[in-house]
Amino acid sequence: MEQSPTKEQLHSALFMNLVLTFQASAMQALGKVENPMTGKTEKNLEQAKMAVDMLDMLEQKTQNNLSSEETNFLSRVVSDLKMVYVQESK
Repeated sequence: MEQSPTKEQLHSALFMNLVLTFQASAMQALGKVENPMTGKTEKNLEQAKMAVDMLDMLEQKTQNNLSSEETNFLSRVVSDLKMVYVQESK
């Protein structure tokens, strides 16, 4: 019989999903993935910056309150998005 996930496991999965949601939004706004509604690649640096800033804030506010896996994941996503943002804003 398969065990249900613990509350902590569920919260971790939801947290990762939240991070991925903002990452997808930023990548779309950076013109790296198609807008699923239009099928077109569009660039909106203001929107991308908002998504990156939200993740950056989340990283600061959750400091010392995440598992090492969550911390590393969030840090990697924020760092990668910042590098893409800088490249696209040139």
